[in-house]
Amino acid sequence: MSKAYLVAYNTIQTLGWSYILFQMITHLASGGEVKTLYANTKLSLQIFQTGAVLEIFHAMFGLVRSSVQVTTQQVFSRVYVVWAVLYMCPTSQLSFGFPMLLFAWTITEIIRYSMYAANLVGSPPYFLTWLRYTFFIIAYPIGVSGELICSYVALVQALEQDILSIHLPNMLNATFSFPLIILVIMLSYIPLFPPMYMYMFGQRKKVLGVKKEE
Repeated sequence: MSKAYLVAYNTIQTLGWSYILFQMITHLASGGEVKTLYANTKLSLQIFQTGAVLEIFHAMFGLVRSSVQVTTQQVFSRVYVVWAVLYMCPTSQLSFGFPMLLFAWTITEIIRYSMYAANLVGSPPYFLTWLRYTFFIIAYPIGVSGELICSYVALVQALEQDILSIHLPNMLNATFSFPLIILVIMLSYIPLFPPMYMYMFGQRKKVLGVKKEE
């Protein structure tokens, strides 16, 4: 039952991200502007990216071997961008960072979920494995750059419009600065991204290197 569920989950996610990519391509190919791309893809993006929260429970209940902590960090970073940055700060939707992150996310997730689904029912074809450990070379920098651009635009709007911030005095006797949260998360990319990026290069050498020898 758990295997059937995971096959269904990964297949649905593959189809969902494929649909988002289709929406993006048709929108831009038909002459649609970058600033209206979010409006044409937001619902699909919110549904399928938020659906990735299930992966935390997959790891938690032992359905997959992934670390709960690592999975939570990976899922949180994307869900945070979708809801805290793009949804709460609409100006970020209009920036060129959005098509950058959308391109990187869609291709990466199509490859990742289709590989997971194939791995559950057999051995994934080599070209899919090659894509999984090669496309990240351009996808990660493009995706991270897009996320940071959107976050910066959101930071400016949050500062100017005082979005979600709480100031003293108040009944809770507490303060909260949403712009500061955005800034801290942006700065966290500095120590977190390089190790993750280099780890993927190590995995690429390990996986594709073994395959090449075989």
